[in-house]
Amino acid sequence: MLLLAVTYAVICGCAPAKPVLVGPARAPIPVEQVVIYQQPPPNSTDVAILKATSHSVFTPGGPAATDTVVQRLKVRAAQLGANGLVLQGFSDAQTASLGTGVGSESYSRSSSVGVGASGSFGIFKKTGEALAIFVPPGAAP
Repeated sequence: MLLLAVTYAVICGCAPAKPVLVGPARAPIPVEQVVIYQQPPPNSTDVAILKATSHSVFTPGGPAATDTVVQRLKVRAAQLGANGLVLQGFSDAQTASLGTGVGSESYSRSSSVGVGASGSFGIFKKTGEALAIFVPPGAAP
C-alpha cells in the first residue's frame, strides 16, 4: 500500500507545466540542438517561459536532479522549436512525507517487554525555470 501511495504521488506530481508562450513557436527540432546560454545572445527571440520538475525520495536529489530538470527543459524547448535556453533558477521543496511505525508488547506475571520501531521519508521536488529562445544561425557568440 505504501508503494502504491508513493507511486501515485510521484506520477501525479510529474505532469509538466504548460509553457507560457511569449513569442512565436517554430517547428520542433532535435534536443541535441538546444544550447544553454548565460544571457540571450543579440538578435535572439524569446519563445516561451518553461518550468520542469524532478522528484526524488529521501533527499532533494543534488546534481542528478538538476541534470534531469535541465534535460526536461531542453526537451520542452526543442518541442517549441527553440534552439536555446537561458536558465533562470532552481528550487527545492519537500512535497510530501510518509511514515509508519509498529510496536509489540509482551508481559507475564513478573515482567513486561515493549518494543517499537518507526520510520519515515520525504518526497522532494526540484523545480527549474528557463527562458526558451530562438537564436538565428550566425547570431550566437
